Amino acid sequence: MNNSSFPAAVLWDMDGTLIDSEPYWLASESAFAAAHDSNWGHDDGLGVIGMSLYESSRLLKERVGSHLEPQQIIDQITDGVLSQLERAIPWRPGARELLKLLRDNNVKTALVTGSMHRMAQKVAEQIGFEGFDVIVGGDDVVKGKPHPESYLKASSMLGVDPRHCVAFEDSLTGITAAEAAGTKAVGIAHIVEIPMSEGRILWPTLEDVSMNDLRTLFE
Repeated sequence: MNNSSFPAAVLWDMDGTLIDSEPYWLASESAFAAAHDSNWGHDDGLGVIGMSLYESSRLLKERVGSHLEPQQIIDQITDGVLSQLERAIPWRPGARELLKLLRDNNVKTALVTGSMHRMAQKVAEQIGFEGFDVIVGGDDVVKGKPHPESYLKASSMLGVDPRHCVAFEDSLTGITAAEAAGTKAVGIAHIVEIPMSEGRILWPTLEDVSMNDLRTLFE
């Protein structure tokens, strides 16, 4: 493939990258803790950004002393986030515009998230156009981020080599997964910092990103 053929696909993280949903997660987690006469504050929420839902729910279970299993907690927390998303979806700056540009240029796309598939599907349905060819949720894989399974699965479902893909992530956990899969991983830090390391690509925003900006990643 020559440079003009790249990227073969663009793989999107959801929470914090496509949508600014992290405050919704914190609110839902805090409400769950309050229902158990416990608390879950801002720093707690920051600590689980990018973590698999199973792992974050296990920590929440331990904190509040809930008798519920992690999957039951995941379902409750997800329902709380979904109820907020039904009122308003806070798109990240430039994300929906870039996604539309990719679709107009016939670039394959996937939504690759640690959130439940049903939540990702709901978000995808609100974009206003067919934004994604493939959705891989946290419940679609055995190993969540930072393991590369979700990115490898998405690229396989799209029929592309992950090395020919761009991946957008907002957390260290997420970009670690995308890098391990072999993608051109781009970090757009939002609520938590992504540390720089050798070869890592960090952008300040997705606003005004062009097709040429994406092709340049493969030079």
